[in-house]
This record gives sequence, structure tokens and C-alpha cells, in this order.
Amino acid sequence: MSNREKNEISQEELESTDEVEDNESEIEEVDELETLKSALAAQQDKYARVHADFDNIKKRLEREKYQALEYAQEKLAKDLIPVIDSLEGAIAATKVEADAEQLLEKLEEGVELTMKQLLSVLEKHGIKQVSEDEPFDPNVHHAVQQVDSDEHDSGEIVNTFQKGYKYKDRTLRDAMVVIAN
Repeated sequence: MSNREKNEISQEELESTDEVEDNESEIEEVDELETLKSALAAQQDKYARVHADFDNIKKRLEREKYQALEYAQEKLAKDLIPVIDSLEGAIAATKVEADAEQLLEKLEEGVELTMKQLLSVLEKHGIKQVSEDEPFDPNVHHAVQQVDSDEHDSGEIVNTFQKGYKYKDRTLRDAMVVIAN
């Protein structure tokens, strides 16, 4: 075999080797493309699931928020039921045959206890009476009258016509007071 024949065979072998390498690189590219496509599909599926979960959580939280607002006063209502029971007991006590003076004393005592019970329930829920002992504050007191007083300093509360109430830091109703001149 001559050198020329050997070169031609080598050339043919090289060309066939190049073709095999080209085919192998094309196969690798196709495999890599398929791998990337499946990874993309998996990520898109994952995104769709996460988005659906987010939407479900959002809807559940909205539903829970509306339920919380709708039933926000449930604890207060449950705590007021014993006060209603006490008032019903006071009404029932008036129907009992007894001495009028004794009945009146017991009724007064029952109403006072019921009032304490009611104020206790309100305080438990953040509702407090404006204290009559605190100094005049235009944010919680409404001065309806001024009187001359030797016993009180000017601007001091002399008398309370109507008690005021606060819910936490907010005034529900101003106390109507008389202040000294």
C-alpha cells in the first residue's frame, strides 16, 4: 500500500471520525435540550402549584377575616348573659309576696350587684368609666355648667351629671360635669 493510499484511508477515517463526533455532539445537544425542556416544564408546574396554593391561602384568609369581624362581639355577648340572668332574677323577685320595705331593700341590693357585675364585664372587655376623681380633661369631660365653689379650685370637677365611658384609649361618651369657677 502506498503512502497516497494510506493518506486517503486516513483522510476517510478522519472524515468518518469527524462525522461521528458531529453526530455525537448533536445527540448531546438534543439530550441537553430535552433535559432543559423537562426542567422548564417542572418549574412551570411548580410555579402553577405555588400560585394555586397562594390563591387558596388568600381566599381562606379573606373568609377568616370576615368571620372574625362578624363574630367579633361573641365574647362580650357571652359575658353579658349572666348579667341578663341577674336582671331576670331581680324582675322575678318583685313578683314574690313579701313586705314592701324588705322587698325594696333586696331589690336595691340585687340591682347594685348586677351593676357591679355589668361594669366588671365591660372592664374585662376594655370599657371603663371615666373616673370622677380625675382632673378635668376636655378630651373625656364635657363641662355643662360652671359654679362658684369655695371647696374646689378653678377648673376642678364639682359634680358629675352623666358618667363618661372609654374603650381602651378612645372616648365612647364624654362625662357631663359641673366645674368650679
